[in-house]
Amino acid sequence: MALTLRLVCGATAAEVARAILISESTTAARITRAKKKIALARIPYRVPSVRELPERLDAVCAVIHLLFTTGHTAPSGDTLVRADLVERALQLARMMHALVPDDPSVTGLLALIALTDARRAARVDSEGRLCTLEFQDRSRWDRAAIEEGVALVKRALPHTDRYTLQATVAAVHDEAPSRESTDWREITGLYALLLREWPSSVVRLNYAIAVGFSGRPGRALALLDELSTDPALATYGYLQAARVAFLAELGRTADAVNAYEAAILLTENTVERTHLERRLDTMVRGDTPTT
Repeated sequence: MALTLRLVCGATAAEVARAILISESTTAARITRAKKKIALARIPYRVPSVRELPERLDAVCAVIHLLFTTGHTAPSGDTLVRADLVERALQLARMMHALVPDDPSVTGLLALIALTDARRAARVDSEGRLCTLEFQDRSRWDRAAIEEGVALVKRALPHTDRYTLQATVAAVHDEAPSRESTDWREITGLYALLLREWPSSVVRLNYAIAVGFSGRPGRALALLDELSTDPALATYGYLQAARVAFLAELGRTADAVNAYEAAILLTENTVERTHLERRLDTMVRGDTPTT
């Protein structure tokens, strides 16, 4: 998978490492070993036939999903989105859906990408500053992409693979007219189902966030603190950034400031880091955030 993301999809070793939550040195070593294995075994490159696709779908979908995730929020650099990776992931997902239109996982993956990328234009303002979901101008969301994604979700359900469940979460967000009207209890339930299907560290993180936004900040913080011992999230800035909201809601401002500072240290994307620095300054001054 790492080799495919690096050589076929064009992601850098650092981006691959961030996508699969391992160190860059470990990623580089895996890529090197994969290259040597291919060379020694003289494994030829060939396009698999249609009848071979079913046994390879899981791996292909995983690569496309990781490619999209890497492009959706670039791990480093001066731009929030790597549009080239996003477009490549969308193109590959459409290609797979054309080849196996009745496979629910492929349908769910295309729905997930369409619904998530539909918000791209609103994720930064006119000055290039990051806009979090609650402050986005929802009139800038791509309604055609949302309609396509929702229709695909309906086709994939009631199959509850990891991609369809994530797409359903995205659909709940996209169909809500505001953050206040978002059904966070439904999202929490969907993440609980996703944890059974795909119990990854990032899903646990998202579940904890959903718990907090559904009205249980103390429980959310407890879940996030449990995740602080997870090696996969040791350098994952989003964990510390997630803690901020619930620490602040519980009146633990000093701890929230510390969490902001930790998140900033772990964030290499300039747009995200600048956003965190601005929010930290706003908290210190006691103002209300507007983005």
